[in-house]
Amino acid sequence: MKRCPQIIASNPTGIGYLGFVYAAAGKKAEAQRVLDQWKALSKQRHVPPDSIAIIYAGLNDEDQAFAWLNKAYDGRSFFIALLKVETTLDNLRPDPRYKELLKRLNLPES
Repeated sequence: MKRCPQIIASNPTGIGYLGFVYAAAGKKAEAQRVLDQWKALSKQRHVPPDSIAIIYAGLNDEDQAFAWLNKAYDGRSFFIALLKVETTLDNLRPDPRYKELLKRLNLPES
C-alpha cells in the first residue's frame, strides 16, 4: 500500500483533504485507501474525526460523514466551528442533519 507524502502525513488535516481530493477527482479507490489507512491509524493514536468525515463526504457517504462529524462535535474539534464555510461539506448541506449540527453550534442556517 502506498504511503501518503511525508508533508501531508505530518499534517492530520492534510490526510483528510488528500482523501477528499482523490474522491472528488473520481479516484474512489485511492480515496478509500487513504480512508482505510487513516481509520487503521485511529486505532493506535488520535486521528481527527473531521479528517475522516471529509473523506466520507467526498465519497458521498453521508451517513458515515455525519457519524464522524458528530464525533468531531463531541470531541470539540476546532474544525467543527468551520462547518458553515467548509466547502468539502457542500454536498451535506441539504441534509437535515447538517442543519441540526448548525443548530447545536448556535450557527444560523443562512
